[in-house]
Amino acid sequence: MKIEKSYSDKDLMVKVEGRIDTLTSQELEESLNNELNNIDSLTLDFKNLEYISSAGLRVLIATQKKLKENDKSLTIINVNDIIKEIFRMSGFDKILTIK
Repeated sequence: MKIEKSYSDKDLMVKVEGRIDTLTSQELEESLNNELNNIDSLTLDFKNLEYISSAGLRVLIATQKKLKENDKSLTIINVNDIIKEIFRMSGFDKILTIK
């Protein structure tokens, strides 16, 4: 997994490439948690994401919960058909903001 961060004022864009699974989800969670106090919004770009496991989904829900507690937003963009199907099957397409 590769993580690339870019900022526009207090808005953070995180591009995630590869796989978010049991082995990589902790790295993503730590990377995101290090930024949450310094931002107003978080956008995850999944253009080059190949796979997300239940461990990865847990990271997304935990991150969204932390952001919502502080009236901050999480948006996921550029989701391919494979990831869309995982979100749909898990019901996450109803609780995450996906564009």
